[in-house]
Order: sequence, then structure tokens, then C-alpha cells
Amino acid sequence: MIRMPLATASLLAIAISLAGCGEGKDKAAAPAPTPAATTTAPAVAPAAASKVDEAAAKAVVAHYADIVFAVYSDAESTAKTLQTAIDAFLAKPNADTLKAAKAAWVAARVPYLQSEVFRFGNTIIDDWEGQVNAWPLDEGLIDYVDKSYEHALGNPGATANIIANTQVQVGEDKIDVKDITPEKLASLNELGGSEANVATGYHAIEFLLWGQDLNGTGPGAGNRPASDYLEGKGATGGHNDRRRAYLKSVTQLLVSDLEEMVGNWKPNVADNYRATLEAEPAESGLRKMLFGMGSLSLGELAGERMKVSLEANSPEDEHDCFSDNTHNSQFYDAKGVRNVYLGEYTRVDGTKMTGASLSSLVAKADPAADTALKADLAATEAKMQVIVDHANKGEHYDQLIAAGNTAGNQIVHDAIASLVKQTGSIEAAAGKLGISDLNPDNADHEF
Repeated sequence: MIRMPLATASLLAIAISLAGCGEGKDKAAAPAPTPAATTTAPAVAPAAASKVDEAAAKAVVAHYADIVFAVYSDAESTAKTLQTAIDAFLAKPNADTLKAAKAAWVAARVPYLQSEVFRFGNTIIDDWEGQVNAWPLDEGLIDYVDKSYEHALGNPGATANIIANTQVQVGEDKIDVKDITPEKLASLNELGGSEANVATGYHAIEFLLWGQDLNGTGPGAGNRPASDYLEGKGATGGHNDRRRAYLKSVTQLLVSDLEEMVGNWKPNVADNYRATLEAEPAESGLRKMLFGMGSLSLGELAGERMKVSLEANSPEDEHDCFSDNTHNSQFYDAKGVRNVYLGEYTRVDGTKMTGASLSSLVAKADPAADTALKADLAATEAKMQVIVDHANKGEHYDQLIAAGNTAGNQIVHDAIASLVKQTGSIEAAAGKLGISDLNPDNADHEF
């Protein structure tokens, strides 16, 4: 498997200026109007430890592993569907085949985003995730950009334009990029030591399909023409043979990365990560599950993916920024947290998985704590659904966070507040299972 080091966004205090979708990356953001309510992390009272039945807890961890395997299997299968759509687009670049490739990318995000809750506690996933889903990215590393493009401060590779050049220079180093292969692209992540240099993963593919979103906080996503992939008459963009090679290679790398993670969670393999997890004391597995839930809820989703962009009124800091798919990315991240607690997952074919759950363990130890957390998870999903509903009616996330959009800002703020509240309930539930000091990652954000 091709693997190059790449820091994960959850462990970075990414500066607001590290933007990735078109404008304002090296400008200090104006402070956002203070929302009407204040988001405050709830204090979690120490919970009395409860002795959890080892066999029951082992069953919960085993079912969790089943869900992880299913989610990554779905992510792999939808990535292969995306690959097929991209191959069809490259075979006949036109508006229809481009539209189909974009739709396949959006569909591929649904299972993958529900996997993000498996990070944090499972180091094997956090060490791998950067090559697959790192953001924000400096798109000038990859391809042409608008003249208004302003890159991350201090990024030596921000205008390297791999597609336009067979050799790029970063500082004193000259790097041969004549052959665009999955291996070469993996080696270019964090080029020159900058975390904004992301050459691979879902967001590189997103940029290659949509192009820059130059609409700021106004309506509209990226609008790359299909002719950027034509060869000969009618071609636009320049260096189209290399752009075609880049899109094909980066998609192949995504598929192979997901195949690798599926293998790590395949059942009945004596020496893979899943076997190691299931062989550990059950408390270790439960802690990893709960820590992933809390860290995605708090530092990553409430903090990096929502608080940063809201406070800066910055579309540069929204997650799926080229495609304006951020409402879905946030919804399915939150859905993943709820899945883990309830022991549920609805597969892409509609099959619903259920089984031994954290909820069942907590309910036995303290029914009130289980009821409170389930209510908080449902409330968060409802707040996320409001964001999705607005997007479906034409007001996307980047418009909700615009300066002066008081009502839109409040919608996002309410979702953040709900995520913070549910994190407190996650910690309380952990305490009822005898797991103290959960300390979910807050990514250096204050709530």
C-alpha cells in the first residue's frame, strides 16, 4: 500500500487562513457577529463506575467491528462506482458524463463520512485518513486557479501546478512530476512541509471535478467545464492529458486506500487490526468507541468543521467546499456518531444492521444516562437536518455562515451547541460504564 505521512485535520489547530476554495487565504478574517446564544460545554459530574459484564461488552465491540467493516466496504464499493463514472467521463467528456461523475462522488461520500467516527480511538485509521480525506487544500498545487487565488501563508508549493509542469520547485528542491501515478501523488502530500499541500483523496477529486468555487458566500458551487478533459478541438484549461492522468490516478489511489482499510477490518483474519481489537479487554474497545464519538462531535465537527467557518464567515473553511456538499458531510458525520452508540448502520443497499450496542450497556447501568444521550443524538441529527433542508431549498452552508446572515448563523450555531451538549452526555455515559477521564479531543477549541 502506498503510504506517505500526512497529518490529520483533527489533530491540527489549522489556522483560519489555511483555506482551500478560491479566495482570501492570506487575509485575516473579520470577526463574525456574536450569535444570540453562547455555546458552553456542559460540566460533566463524576459518574459512579459500573462493572460491565465482560461478555456483554465483548459482544458490543464485536458488533462495532462488524459495522466498521460494513461501512468501509460500502465506501470501497461506492468509490469503485465513482471510478467507473470517472472512466466513462474521461472516455467521453461532456456535460452529462461530468454530471454523472459528480453524482457518484456525492454518493461515495455518504458511507465514507459515516466512518469518520472510527477515527481518533483507532490509531490505524487516523494514521491512514490524511491521504484519503485531508482538507483544506491549496488547489494551486494541483491545477490552474483564478487570478484572485490567494493561498495559505508560507506554503512553498501553493502554486506548483503539478498538472501544468513536469518538474516543480519547492524551495531549493526540484521534484520530478513527469509521470503522474498513484505513487507519485502520494509522495507529494505535505510537499515542502505544508499541511495545505494535499495531492490526494476525496477533496483532490472534488476539485478536479468541480473546480474552484469562486462564489464566496453567494449561491453556486465550482463550475469546471467538461472541456478541461477534452483532447484536441474544443479543449480548455491546457495540459489536458496530464489532468486526465491526474484524475485517473488519484481515483485509483482512493480505491486502493479503501481496499486496504477493508482488509484491516475483515472478519476471521488472524493477524489484522480487527483481530487485535477483539482480543483486547472489552474496556479498551469501549473506550475507543466512546472517544471516537466524543472527539468527532467536539473538536472535529463542532470545532474544525463548523466553529472555524462560522466565526470567520469563511466558505474557505467549509468541508466539501468545491461542490457545496458540506451540508451532507456534516449530517453524515453526525449520523456516524449516532450509529456507533445505537449499534446501527443502514448500508447503501438499504440493509439495516443492528446488534449489541453501547446504548444497551449504558441502559443497564443507568437508564437515565442512556435516555439523555439518545435524546441528545436525536436532537443533533434534527439540527443537522435543518442545515440539509436549507441546502435542498437553495441556501447552502457557505451562505448560512455569511456575515450578516443572522438567521443562517444561528442555524449553524444551534447545531454546534447541540454537538457540544451531546459530547457531555457521551462523557457521562462513559462514566456509567466505568470509563473515566474520556477527555474527547477538542482540537484546541473552546466552547
